[in-house]
Amino acid sequence: MLSRTELFPVTEVVAHRRPSRISQQLAVQGRISLSEVLSALSCALDLTEGAPAGHSMRTCLIGMRIAEAIGLEADQRSALYYALLLKDAGCSSNAGRIAALFAADDQVIKPRLKRVNWHARLRLALETARAVAPGRPLRARLRQFATVARTPDATRELIKIRCDRGAAIAFQLGFPEETAHAIRSLDEHWCGRGYAEGLAEERIPLLARIANLAQTVEVFHDRGGVEAVHRVVRERSGRWFDPTLARIVLSWRADDPWWALLRGDVGGAVVAAEPADRVMEVDDEGLDGVARAFADIIDAKSPFTFRHSTRVANIARRVAERCGLDALEQRRIYRAGLLHDIGKLGISSLILDKNGAMTEEEREQMERHPQYTLDILERVSAFRSFARTAALHHERLDGSGYPFHYDGEELDLSARILCVVDIYDAISSDRPYRKAMVPAVVTSILERDRGTRLCPIALDGLHEVIRERGED
Repeated sequence: MLSRTELFPVTEVVAHRRPSRISQQLAVQGRISLSEVLSALSCALDLTEGAPAGHSMRTCLIGMRIAEAIGLEADQRSALYYALLLKDAGCSSNAGRIAALFAADDQVIKPRLKRVNWHARLRLALETARAVAPGRPLRARLRQFATVARTPDATRELIKIRCDRGAAIAFQLGFPEETAHAIRSLDEHWCGRGYAEGLAEERIPLLARIANLAQTVEVFHDRGGVEAVHRVVRERSGRWFDPTLARIVLSWRADDPWWALLRGDVGGAVVAAEPADRVMEVDDEGLDGVARAFADIIDAKSPFTFRHSTRVANIARRVAERCGLDALEQRRIYRAGLLHDIGKLGISSLILDKNGAMTEEEREQMERHPQYTLDILERVSAFRSFARTAALHHERLDGSGYPFHYDGEELDLSARILCVVDIYDAISSDRPYRKAMVPAVVTSILERDRGTRLCPIALDGLHEVIRERGED
């Protein structure tokens, strides 16, 4: 499991900080740069892949420099720009499958296998053998390795799941076909031995060829610097990579200022890299659409959370209306509901999908996800107004919640509503360790904590909504 320093290097100095009420300013009205929103949220996708924060943004800069070098037209540069930021939008959809197949932390397996040449079968087999079932007896590890080896087309299946889902997210957000196709073909290789379709040479979309090269350059630069980049690009030119594009990257070897840029804070540079004549902006409806798309990414992390975020958001908005909150607050709690679990993208699927009690260490890791939610959402200026509310969904009136241990005086009505609705949906749904509870039991559990851990006003509002839905 990655440490918090690796996950959030910029915010580590304020790790475990308590979310301030100051962040509860109202949402900015009007339009906002979509590049700012998605570049900041791309750090959540980095979490899911076990990559250092900023991986997608640095990949974007690398890919856009390649695009400039080959004279890519403006429309294609715009399509590429968003494909690079969203290249891992489908990564949560195969996380549980990877964790189960390897009996290992998906956020350790994914980056580990990205550094292996998949065409070198013996090396890939050795790396797989080292990675499966860590910490278990040798016999168990051998059995797990045999399971992986016997699973037909396991790699193809896992990559297809991720790439197809990522392409669907791009379509959901309204991006052109070129963006979706670049994501779908991200892992195709020039020689035809990539995934998921085995496309070769010019049959691979140009934007996908750029993105594949750019992400590999970023991975190896982060781990080994310029020499590591030069070595891997040279070795894989004509195999993984389009030789023409590879030569462009190899020509950067002595460009020290460029490589130094990638070592710093690249957020501003990424926003500036969007084609100036193709800048995209979104209004409130567009921001809702982004939040819904990321809710789908979040809930794809585990088969037990399908549509959880969407249900919480919809119910919380209706409860807020019943409790007398105005339209702006209703929209704010709706977005908070959609994104309250975005921090779970930083939690291993081994923990999220565990069929049984967590160990103390696992519980400590799980209880970090609201802090991750806060860190991610506060990166997005348009989302700061509800970041605090989203991060408080496991707090309780008596201070027994986590991770901040706020009591009732520090929880406003929106936070209290989100707490109640999150519990309601969780206990009404199947989980790996139990089946969904029947309505009478759900009501009993909620009412048991009325006034002590859960807000009576929020509970009354929830019960009204439930009655209207005919779920009593």
